[in-house]
Amino acid sequence: MRHANKADLLMVLDRPEIPLHTNGSENDIRAVVTKRKISGGTRSDAGRHCRDTFLSLMKTCAKLGVSFWDYLGDRLGIIGGQAVPSLPQLVRTRCATP
Repeated sequence: MRHANKADLLMVLDRPEIPLHTNGSENDIRAVVTKRKISGGTRSDAGRHCRDTFLSLMKTCAKLGVSFWDYLGDRLGIIGGQAVPSLPQLVRTRCATP
């Protein structure tokens, strides 16, 4: 039973970009938990979905080094705002760069 997960546990030796801890994932949800504790949650499923979507966009922009407000302004067509590529394109570009 001890060796059942050996391949998964040693994957980090082949893929050093895989973190040895889950701190990043835990940090991603910390803002949601704090907000829920303070406000008591949302009033509707639509409100929860909206909050989760915007939080996800904000975290993704931060990880990619993109201003969330520039991204949002570009998507809303704010005149004079900075053009920002789509997030999937930015992720693909980042993953392709060694």
